[in-house]
Amino acid sequence: MRNTHTTFVGAGLHNPRPRASMGRPTALTTARRPRMLRAMSRNIVFVAPFPTDVTYRFVRACRTLPGIKLLGVMHTPPKGRDNKLFDDRVRVENPMNTADLIAGVTELRRRWGQPDRIICILENMQTQVAEVREHFGVPGTSREVAELFRDKSRMKAALNKAGLPTAKNRTLRGMSDVKAFVGEVGFPIVIKPLAGLGSKSTFRVGSLAEATRIIEGLGVSEKNPVLGEEFLSGREFSFETITVGGKPQVHSISTYHPTCLDAVENPWIQWCCVLPRDISGPEFDPIRPVGFGAIKALGLQDGMTHMEWFQRKDGSVAIGEIAQRPAGANISIMNCYAHDVDLYRAWCRAVVDGQFDKPWERKWAVGTAFLRGMGRGRVAGATGIGDVHRMFGKAICEAKIPTVGAPKSDSYEGDGYVVVRDAKTENVKEMLNTIINTVHIYYSA
Repeated sequence: MRNTHTTFVGAGLHNPRPRASMGRPTALTTARRPRMLRAMSRNIVFVAPFPTDVTYRFVRACRTLPGIKLLGVMHTPPKGRDNKLFDDRVRVENPMNTADLIAGVTELRRRWGQPDRIICILENMQTQVAEVREHFGVPGTSREVAELFRDKSRMKAALNKAGLPTAKNRTLRGMSDVKAFVGEVGFPIVIKPLAGLGSKSTFRVGSLAEATRIIEGLGVSEKNPVLGEEFLSGREFSFETITVGGKPQVHSISTYHPTCLDAVENPWIQWCCVLPRDISGPEFDPIRPVGFGAIKALGLQDGMTHMEWFQRKDGSVAIGEIAQRPAGANISIMNCYAHDVDLYRAWCRAVVDGQFDKPWERKWAVGTAFLRGMGRGRVAGATGIGDVHRMFGKAICEAKIPTVGAPKSDSYEGDGYVVVRDAKTENVKEMLNTIINTVHIYYSA
């Protein structure tokens, strides 16, 4: 029987006498030690801080692996059926803190023995989770590799050393660095965090006055640098892999309409992401060796990667950045529908078992329309949803309808989405174009 109680470790809000997390964990509520499962089972620690839909798609998939005890480290326990996914779990006050994570895993190890794997899908936790692995001597991505994927300056230095094309870049610690960089590449430039996520706090800058406002607003300094990048114009794509033993086993390519930065800068734009059915042709030949080379240069052994890349008007390609995690923007969902596979379980097989089950056949073109609108406040309503369902019902794989009363999302993924698929890529593009011109989201203060 699985343990559905939660034990709290670390210095918690409900602990009248908090202790440092690196010390002996403090149990704030005591969970009865569950009965030991069969001796051959492996201890898989899944760091899942918050019960988001995306995270728990991967947790549910991990639950299906045979011969494991699924142990959770979290801040907020899930509700409903997801509450029973874990064989045991602990709560930590600050899941972004390595010391708190170590305290949580220490408590789980006390109950169950040495963990066999410690896993997490979140990009902004890859370094901390790698540090926890190294603390306990658990196999998996090292801190050094995690840092290469996380720190964009170090990432691009490693990619350039391997001879791979990237946008020209420089670490910026103040306006003197900005002026020197602009003297090299000209305007516009892009300013972003060294360890950003999902295009957040990413700015296209067209003048020194704009740069000054952004540098001051972000509090840039010697101790708080940011990254300056050459602005790449052209078509924007992504390149995903599942990698096992350092070798990509399968790859996928998607296209953005318009670019992610355009979507971030214009929060009213309803934009689309498309997975073309056929990615085998010469159009994508230039990026394949670059994408595979990036994984080798950064040293990933087992896991998924998500790489943003650009194709300039002259046909040349350049890497924007690459992350050691499953892709966002519904790309993971769409790969399930494009290949008729369970991508979530494939990630689990890679990071837990070091295995990839079989070659994938790309049977469908798939696309997502992200639903957003002009204005601020809360969602007041949406029109056109019924029309879209009547027109494309059989082609709709999945949809999230904007929730009336919910605050407007600050994510570029918007307040809802519609996923469609068809055997022909052009048909998917036509459906998406119709959807974003039919559905309208309204907000009220």
